[in-house]
Amino acid sequence: MATKAKKKEESKPKETIYKVPLGSACSKHTSKRAQGAVNELKAFLEKHTKKKVKISTKLNESLWSRGTQKPPRSIKVKAVVDGDKVTADLAE
Repeated sequence: MATKAKKKEESKPKETIYKVPLGSACSKHTSKRAQGAVNELKAFLEKHTKKKVKISTKLNESLWSRGTQKPPRSIKVKAVVDGDKVTADLAE
């Protein structure tokens, strides 16, 4: 009986909120800063979750909202780990 309860707990997606610093993206060329911020976000989450990351459309739009030259310096992200995949979404 204990193994069934343990399997149910493992099957639930695990949510974690991270505050990701994106300041080093500002050291890139002005036309590549927003893409650098996306790459930093993915690298940060892959490092902390040890899994491949998929960024939601809402999060991507918030990174690109001020254009390619001025991405945000940091952002709050909700990472949902479900099995072998991670979905990153904008934290409310």
